[in-house]
Amino acid sequence: MDHIFYEGQVIWAQIDANRHLRHSAYADLCAQARSNMLQLLGIPLDKIAEAGIGPVLFREELVYLKEIKLNEYVKVVVLLVKYNPANSRFTFRHEVYRADGVKSAVVTVDGAWMDIVRRKLTPLPDAWRDLANRLPKSEDYEEA
Repeated sequence: MDHIFYEGQVIWAQIDANRHLRHSAYADLCAQARSNMLQLLGIPLDKIAEAGIGPVLFREELVYLKEIKLNEYVKVVVLLVKYNPANSRFTFRHEVYRADGVKSAVVTVDGAWMDIVRRKLTPLPDAWRDLANRLPKSEDYEEA
């Protein structure tokens, strides 16, 4: 399993009334995995914020496959599925695995980079234009 950007234990606060990982916890795990990925590439979110930009999501889709329960360990794989260098729109696919290797969920997000002052979409600064080239890509990756 390549491109794992988050590994950790499911804690009590992430459990719902049915005693499995609550829906919003999947989004939290995936957001942390994306943040970890950028950090490992040398562009942490605080550095991005200093440049006056930030990520914004337009869509988030979660497909549940198998339950994840309290105290289980999970791994989150992150892959770039689509990228448009002209306007910095992106699609990431996250695959959430239990410690036993079973794929438990697939989370897909569509988003872009936003100028946080002007509140408008913006391309990445020139110094970071190669970011998309360094991100792990899915087998069905496409550039728009």
